[in-house]
Amino acid sequence: MDILSTTILLFLILDPLGNIPIFLSYLEKSKSRYKILARELVLALVILYVFLFFGRQFLSALNLKQEAVAISGAIILFIIAIRMIFPSSKQYGDEEIDGDPLLVPLAIPLVAGPSILATLILLVSQYPDKLMDFSIALFIAWFISAIILFSATALQNYLGKRGLIAIERLMGMVLIAIAVQMFLDAIRAFITDVL
Repeated sequence: MDILSTTILLFLILDPLGNIPIFLSYLEKSKSRYKILARELVLALVILYVFLFFGRQFLSALNLKQEAVAISGAIILFIIAIRMIFPSSKQYGDEEIDGDPLLVPLAIPLVAGPSILATLILLVSQYPDKLMDFSIALFIAWFISAIILFSATALQNYLGKRGLIAIERLMGMVLIAIAVQMFLDAIRAFITDVL
């Protein structure tokens, strides 16, 4: 995978447009909204880089094969994409909170969620020689997501709730296609390895 395709994949999984209503609900009463948002985004970026650089060693310690990680990563992506297209009625941000959020739920799991973490481990497992490309792609995807989340109020006012939902569902459809391709590639690699 090249930097552009990896950036697009990671951006789709980060799903900043789908996170806009949740971030706004958590930060609407905060006096230091942008400071909290910046802190949560930086914490999420640190966690993402930890998984990018050390996730492969974690899998090696668990003695997991690359094909197993690829198939499970594709399944996770598929489930996330289905949730983007058919969201449940209960979302993060529906519950009342006291005080400003710290790490949970904005940094984890909304930005650095299980799907993006599994994808980073999967990418490094499949293409260990492209770690620097993935580092660049991750930063670009995170940076674009950060810009979108910082302009969340303006985007929600401009696109409206229906516009945001339509874009998120379109992103979910693209992500389903990527997940299916990853699944097929993993099955093909498994069959080739067995034969």
